[in-house]
Amino acid sequence: MKLAFSTNAYTRYSLGDALIGIAAAGYTAVEILADKPHAYPVSSNRPFVDFIAGQLDRLGLAVSNVNANCTFGYWQDAPPEAFFEPSIISPNPRHRADRIGMIQATLNFARDVGANNISITSGKLLGGMPPAKAAEVFQQSMGIILEHADRVGVNVGIECEPGLYLEYADELRGWIDRLGHPRLGANLDIGHSQVIGESIPHVVALLGDRIWNLHVEDIPGRKHYHLIPGEGTLNWGELKAALKAINYRRYATVELYTQIADPQAAAEKSLAFLTKALK
Repeated sequence: MKLAFSTNAYTRYSLGDALIGIAAAGYTAVEILADKPHAYPVSSNRPFVDFIAGQLDRLGLAVSNVNANCTFGYWQDAPPEAFFEPSIISPNPRHRADRIGMIQATLNFARDVGANNISITSGKLLGGMPPAKAAEVFQQSMGIILEHADRVGVNVGIECEPGLYLEYADELRGWIDRLGHPRLGANLDIGHSQVIGESIPHVVALLGDRIWNLHVEDIPGRKHYHLIPGEGTLNWGELKAALKAINYRRYATVELYTQIADPQAAAEKSLAFLTKALK
């Protein structure tokens, strides 16, 4: 297993500076936030992409994932919290189309910086979008997204999130099987599984070789708050055993968007703990 750190802890810094900080902390891989202020897909032009690709090469950093879960950049003044609209199941057709376009642009960016996968979320069940209708719209949206993923050769991992249309691993596994597309898998956030009461060994075994990337953080009980690994109640021994059972060899990416006040310390503490806990 390989360790990476997400730039979404460094949102007070430019993407270039975030990459420098993560490399200095000792990581050899990074997850790139596909949103403002880092790599918002609509504004990621060729000179910017070339600069980031060069920076990754200079620093010796691989890309564990491109994180397109949230969409702060779409709105004039998005709140400082997880913000999923516009989503691929939005009741507004224009919003759905815009979101699909952003995901397609993110897939292009991922290809250009050498990432094997991106992560997205399903979106919330807003008014006018009950579960049965959401299933129909979700399937339509994913068909367009996966067609583009095939063209660029990049996998799509859906992240289950508490409160969203897809929040349980069993639901995601059902859609992976139903759509039957080899590029569709999971961006498994293990802290989310703890929050909603899932068995960690169960979700790891269930999603198995379709886990394109693993998000790791600690959690205080079942409260959805991302803590530095080692500072919460996550059972790291149980997680390590579950990953070993499926011979997981992809990335475990630390996701600490709650630690923007001192991301450097958070990155360093996380690496020190996980090097012992997971390797």
